[in-house]
Amino acid sequence: MTQTDVGIETLDEFRARARTWIRANLAPADPAAHIGVLRKETSDDDELAAVDHNRALQRAMFDAGLAGVSIPREYGGQGLTPAHQRVLNDELAGFEYPARLQAPTFVPCAAVLLDFGTEEQKKQHIPAILRGEELWMQMLSEPSGGSDVAGAVTTAVRDGDDWILNGSKIWTTGAWWSDWALCLARTNWDVPKHRGLTVFMVPLKAEGIEVHRIEMLSGSREFCQEFMTDVRIPDSYRIGEVDAGWNVGTRWMFHERMLLRSPYATVPAGNSRGGSRTEEVLDVARDAGRLDDPLARDLIGETETLELVKNALQQRVGQAMTTGAMNDQAASILRLMHGDVATRITTIIYEMTGAGGAAWDDDDGAVVERGTDFLMRQSFTIAGGTTEMARNTISERVLGMPRERSHDPNVAFRDVPRGAPAGG
Repeated sequence: MTQTDVGIETLDEFRARARTWIRANLAPADPAAHIGVLRKETSDDDELAAVDHNRALQRAMFDAGLAGVSIPREYGGQGLTPAHQRVLNDELAGFEYPARLQAPTFVPCAAVLLDFGTEEQKKQHIPAILRGEELWMQMLSEPSGGSDVAGAVTTAVRDGDDWILNGSKIWTTGAWWSDWALCLARTNWDVPKHRGLTVFMVPLKAEGIEVHRIEMLSGSREFCQEFMTDVRIPDSYRIGEVDAGWNVGTRWMFHERMLLRSPYATVPAGNSRGGSRTEEVLDVARDAGRLDDPLARDLIGETETLELVKNALQQRVGQAMTTGAMNDQAASILRLMHGDVATRITTIIYEMTGAGGAAWDDDDGAVVERGTDFLMRQSFTIAGGTTEMARNTISERVLGMPRERSHDPNVAFRDVPRGAPAGG
């Protein structure tokens, strides 16, 4: 079917086409996939093979006219609506999908390119992303910056038609197997911190970039730290205007807060990363022998209630942003709710396990590693911007309450006192 044919599809026609292709071409989803909190991956070879399989899945969906459903046709997408994307997500329930490409490649990176990229940038990179040829990550956090991404000290200095980047970024998901990154860098130290930033596209295989992997408490090595030493990139890799990177950055963080609720993300309905975790809770209750325990049943009910409220809130806030009744900053409400609910449900699961959650063996089924998940639970309130930052945003930019006192308003960034970089 050609794109012209796709463009006139009704939701029912699209559903029928998607359903037929998915059932003929995709394998059933692995029920153990995406369970737990940043658990240890398999071997590096297996992880790279899984990445290659995700690229192949993405390419197959592109060839079938099922990639980039909401992305304009001129950039290789289908030019359809968010409602069509939701139909695809419904039909993918229970099937494998290119999970590693959704975040951060599609959201927020492709979304930022669509909002701020030049026509040349969009026509070069968006189709390549849709074909699974480019995997992207985000160089946003820094070792010394915490949640204050506007305090970036990674520096970009103009050199003729090029820029020279020096500094370090951290907590980048999957950088060791990715191809490109969005990077927020400081281009002006003589103005207040929000006015001296610029966003660049950076090829991760460029000379001068070292990618170091970080081992988490769980044993996962998904996150990385990058060190940039005299990395030279052309001005054509710049996103947006010089020193106006905070305008890009605020929209960048909006897309990050939308994450798997974005119309650019393909996530099967009910998937553990974006849907209900009630089945996960029930599996643990069963394997812990507590299905008939009244206290455990209360916890199952609490899980179901939390998810019902979260889903209703997502729908209401999402609709309000779509119609303009709420501004884009309301995405922080969704980010806060996701962090709090995910943390609580992970705690509930641990409370289900009894002693098996702290010391398990391979015969404990769904109970295995729940103790480690409990220790990792706060990552839901940190990754993608902390819930504390979300509360500030809701207070100041959604509810209109007074801004939090700042110690560096209208001060040139080079004059703002800073501690030594972590590890420096």
